[in-house]
Amino acid sequence: MTKSKIIKYGLGEVAIAVAYIVLVVILMNNGKALFGEGQAVISGVAMLLLLVFSVAVMGVTIFGRSILWYLDGHKKEALLLVAYKLIFLFIALVCILAGLILRNI
Repeated sequence: MTKSKIIKYGLGEVAIAVAYIVLVVILMNNGKALFGEGQAVISGVAMLLLLVFSVAVMGVTIFGRSILWYLDGHKKEALLLVAYKLIFLFIALVCILAGLILRNI
C-alpha cells in the first residue's frame, strides 16, 4: 500500500473522529435544553453510557483498520496508519487550541 493512501485513510478517519467529537460536544452543551433538568440519576446514567459508547466509537475509528491490517500481516502499514492518525489528531488539537487562544486575545 502506498504512503499517500495510508495518509488518506488516516486523514479521513480523523475527520470522522473530529466530527463525532463535535456532535457529542453539541449534545452535551444543549443537554439541558433538550432533556430538561431534575433527572440526576438518569442524566448520570446517560452520560456514563455516552462515555462508554464514545470510547468504543473512537477505539474503532482510531485503531480498527490498523488492527485489521496488523492481523493481516501488514504490520508496517498498520503502525504508520496509527502514527499518522495521532499526528492528525494532534494537529487538530493544536488548531482548536490556537483558535481559542486567538479568540481571547
